[in-house]
Amino acid sequence: MGTVLKELEAEAVYVMREAVAQFERPALLFSGGKDSIVLLHLASRAFAPAPIPFPILHIDTGHNFPETIAFRDEAAKRYGVKLIVRYVQDSIDAGLVTEEAGPNRSRNVLQTVTLLSAISELKLDACFGGARRDEEKARAKERFFSHRNTHGQWDPKHQRPELWSLYNGRKNQGEHFRVFPISNWTELDVWQYIHAQAIPIPEIYFSHMRPVVVREDVLLAHTEFLVPIENEVIETKRVRFRTIGDATCTGAVYSDAATIEDVIAELIDSKTSERSTRADDKRSDSAMEDRKSKGYF
Repeated sequence: MGTVLKELEAEAVYVMREAVAQFERPALLFSGGKDSIVLLHLASRAFAPAPIPFPILHIDTGHNFPETIAFRDEAAKRYGVKLIVRYVQDSIDAGLVTEEAGPNRSRNVLQTVTLLSAISELKLDACFGGARRDEEKARAKERFFSHRNTHGQWDPKHQRPELWSLYNGRKNQGEHFRVFPISNWTELDVWQYIHAQAIPIPEIYFSHMRPVVVREDVLLAHTEFLVPIENEVIETKRVRFRTIGDATCTGAVYSDAATIEDVIAELIDSKTSERSTRADDKRSDSAMEDRKSKGYF
């Protein structure tokens, strides 16, 4: 493993240990995507030979890719960590959120309410997340320790300075923090680390044949959750996914990258952001920041 990856790993491990030292009830937000998988692996290294000292929490929209759910369950067993799942459908049934209508409906935004409900129910005071600053302009405003108020809201103007790698986890009753240990990593760093550590990841990240539709310049998987539009053409193409989320808004890319080495080579030549494939980020210029300000991941 190269010097840069060793330094990034050491930084992430330091942040995780600091968070566990400062907070009483942390959890790791786990989506089954590559970034949360890397976080889980880092946690196993940070606290070895002891077990990982916090559970993983998955907010299930009900519109996940089957490969993601299967991998989530297998990863929890492999790392010997407690898995907690909370469902957006339960929030809908309880009248806390309303299902969107129309062909572009998605549960991606709705999961914020489910997440905040889970944080309150489980009395969590910190949640590890796999967000990175290179993903999106709103992500770039995050600190390692990202303060959230009593309503779970994020205000970039009121984030605390983190000079000399000193992290301020002080909070009032009902407030909590999101902690982002891999903030300084790039997408390429993540893949190179996965390769160096031989970390298993879902096959959905590699090239495979899948029925897809092109909608508003996003290549969406044709699943039971996607509401069809008249005259929309469904074609089976060779694709892979750069991000994993709700199937209704997570776009694929045309790709022949069948191995980790292929993915790394593809990324070196790529001129587009990984989140350029996300339909949820295209709803407005400030879509991510708007969601984060309300408590999103």
